[in-house]
Amino acid sequence: MKKLRVAVLYGGRSGEHEVSLQSAASVINHLDRDRFDIVPVAIDKQGHWHLNDVSLIEGKKSLPVFKDAPRVVLPPKSADTSSLVRLGRSGEAEAIDVVFPVVHGPLCEDGTIQGLLELADVPYVGCGVLASAMAMDKEVAKRLARDAGLPIVPYVSLQHERWKKEKQQSAEQIQKAFGYPVFVKPANLGSSVGVHKVKEADGLNAALENAFEYDSKVLVEVAVDAREIEVSVLENLESGADPLVSIPGEIVPAHEFYSYEAKYLDENGAALIIPARLEAEEMKRAQDIAKKAFLTIECEGMARVDLLLDRASGKLFFNELNTIPGFTSISMYPKMWEASGIRYAELLSKLVDLAISRHKRKKALVREFRI
Repeated sequence: MKKLRVAVLYGGRSGEHEVSLQSAASVINHLDRDRFDIVPVAIDKQGHWHLNDVSLIEGKKSLPVFKDAPRVVLPPKSADTSSLVRLGRSGEAEAIDVVFPVVHGPLCEDGTIQGLLELADVPYVGCGVLASAMAMDKEVAKRLARDAGLPIVPYVSLQHERWKKEKQQSAEQIQKAFGYPVFVKPANLGSSVGVHKVKEADGLNAALENAFEYDSKVLVEVAVDAREIEVSVLENLESGADPLVSIPGEIVPAHEFYSYEAKYLDENGAALIIPARLEAEEMKRAQDIAKKAFLTIECEGMARVDLLLDRASGKLFFNELNTIPGFTSISMYPKMWEASGIRYAELLSKLVDLAISRHKRKKALVREFRI
């Protein structure tokens, strides 16, 4: 059986570039070599695509971006293929069968890469353009969740240009609506980049200034005293069937909240507890919310759904949905599936199979008007 060429796409132009280097290393180290030929493709911080040699990066915990590596052509110049191609060191073009994007944040995970791959007519792992864009914007995702009847924490969103003109009014609105503490976070970023817990009114403007460095829209939401619960969701290989949901996990940060430092810089930044310490009814409720969120945002492939469990009331809130969750050796998405009976390598193979299956369904659609 001919092996599939899988291009693992990593790096990117967002503030989560370094996180992607770790996630992609783990994916490359666990993809099934009996089924797949792996083609590492790095996107540097300037947006250039580079073909890297898999033999030089296997076994690493974080991947390099070789600036002198051959370029990848998109769309291809070759007339005999309609897919993404790679140009090897010999200059010969070879088609890619499927792309596995392991890129996080804006200009990567937000539908932009997905749109590019749609135009190139190449199968790719994970959510499509619409779901990727909606999930990346935390405020839009919360609106969709709320309209679908899912519980969310109260919040307001602020636009940068307007906020600069109305700082005092915005501060007064937040004080009146929520009081303190509150969380401030960029609407379109992950990995807790630019996120701050503000305990007093005099810390609000500094937190907003920093968050607005990363995005033009920022959320301010009530800081619920909550436990952080996560659920992995996987599209069902049986077309039309409900998505699969994992055993929930729980994150217990050693820091005040699950910050970027706790996630990636401090080896003891958080304890990952799988399964989460939940009652049977709470566990089912978490899985039901995760499944409904996945369907509401029209996800495909995979997603990790993050929930908040209020310690006082016991109420579960939808927090956010990640369409390209972390895939490092300590990331919750693959760990929760391993605890649910799907090994890492098997999970990656399922995701590739789902990508190819979706591409075949789309290819069957009529693209021209017929009388």
